[in-house]
Amino acid sequence: MTTAMPPARFQHLVVGYDGSPPASRALDAAARQLQGRPGRIDVVYVAHLSSLVALSPGAVAEMEEDFDEIEKDLHAQADEQLRGSGAAWEFERRQGTIADQLIAGATAIGEAHPDENVAIIVGSSSHATHRVVGSVAVGLARHSPVPLIIVP
Repeated sequence: MTTAMPPARFQHLVVGYDGSPPASRALDAAARQLQGRPGRIDVVYVAHLSSLVALSPGAVAEMEEDFDEIEKDLHAQADEQLRGSGAAWEFERRQGTIADQLIAGATAIGEAHPDENVAIIVGSSSHATHRVVGSVAVGLARHSPVPLIIVP
């Protein structure tokens, strides 16, 4: 007697993406994770203003224009990278602290789709300073309310 496996739950994979090699590896990992499974990749670019820039209204306006250009470039890069993978995906720009915004995005998806799986995927930098002072991956490992996959 064989028992049928229950259908796989839909997966929402929130990928922190800034176009860097670690972020590209994370995006590739997300596409591999969804092969043959129902799901969607939520590619998230977090525009982050430094505290010095935030003090100057003129600098903020200039940075917003830069963020618009960066968003277009990153969207095109993600499109090229995911083309042919068969993965459904969306691109979103958020503003704020990177780890906080990835958590907020994943939490919002989880609240909107409580019967589906949500996970965050990020790339890990090999730079010693990131490991010591606190990279995005370290912050997420400490605070993420959803499963976290850190791609080396």
